[in-house]
Amino acid sequence: MRWSRGIAYAVGLITTDGSLSIDGRHINLTSKDLDQIQTFIKILNLKNKIGLKYSSYTHEKKYYQVQFGNVKFYRFLLSIGLTPHKTKTLGSIKIPDRYFADFLRGHLDGDGYTYSYWDKRWKSSFMMYTGFLSASENHIEWLQKEIKRFFGLSGAIKFEGKSTFSLKFAKRESLILVGKMYYNKKVPCLKRKYFKIQACLDIISKQAEVGKLVYPLP
Repeated sequence: MRWSRGIAYAVGLITTDGSLSIDGRHINLTSKDLDQIQTFIKILNLKNKIGLKYSSYTHEKKYYQVQFGNVKFYRFLLSIGLTPHKTKTLGSIKIPDRYFADFLRGHLDGDGYTYSYWDKRWKSSFMMYTGFLSASENHIEWLQKEIKRFFGLSGAIKFEGKSTFSLKFAKRESLILVGKMYYNKKVPCLKRKYFKIQACLDIISKQAEVGKLVYPLP
């Protein structure tokens, strides 16, 4: 399997929102965002149809999914550290250094978050946070180590309850991190999250009277 920026992004999505069947050939990606599934299909040049499934807790919440069989790609995923039933056993993922930012963006789009707010304790204080989630403590510790190695950012790991760990970055580190992940206007990404990040940066840019730190989408 030949690595590319698109493949690294797709691996990030599979690491978070994907699953490997125990049959040794089938891979599934599930998302509440249709455009995320469409981007994934485009990257891997799949011809499979997009299906729908509903939450086991409520039949009102629907998710989009695509499942496909590819023994070669399945074995490639095994070779880099992904496995069936990976939720709590996930550890390090073998990503080429040059593609780590693309993998990380896929990880954010799959199981990450950003949020912001005006802190009323201080005048004109706008806060921004970026975080990554995983049920595997080993994986979230590996992610922290790699982000530190590549970008010099530490963040903080916290147990969020319900078997979930988060790696969270505050405003200063978030600004650096999103700039690394969205390094040009052509990178594949979940537009909903991108626009949310861009809105935060617009506010911060106006405060600091500097240019935008992330390229606008075409």
